[in-house]
Amino acid sequence: MLTRFITEVTTRFNPFSVKSKAARLFLTQLPPNVRQEGTVINTELLPRHSTEPSTLTVKFKDGKVMKLDCEEMGIKRVVEEVDRHSRALQKQADLADG
Repeated sequence: MLTRFITEVTTRFNPFSVKSKAARLFLTQLPPNVRQEGTVINTELLPRHSTEPSTLTVKFKDGKVMKLDCEEMGIKRVVEEVDRHSRALQKQADLADG
């Protein structure tokens, strides 16, 4: 997953809920040095019996904010959506350099 263009990741989920699996897995796929590269990671854990939906918000360097529904989307689709925008930003950066 391309994390170079991500500036902030905000998650909110119940760690005991099956529906929050995509949000938990997304956090595990971030590289260990992502905070050192300047990415802000905010995580809010909901109580065990909370019925609030799991949310994942990703902000990019170009200002785009992507709000993903982790309960309906699987981890594969969440990563595809984030990578799609990251690849577009990589392409713009490559064209600007060359």
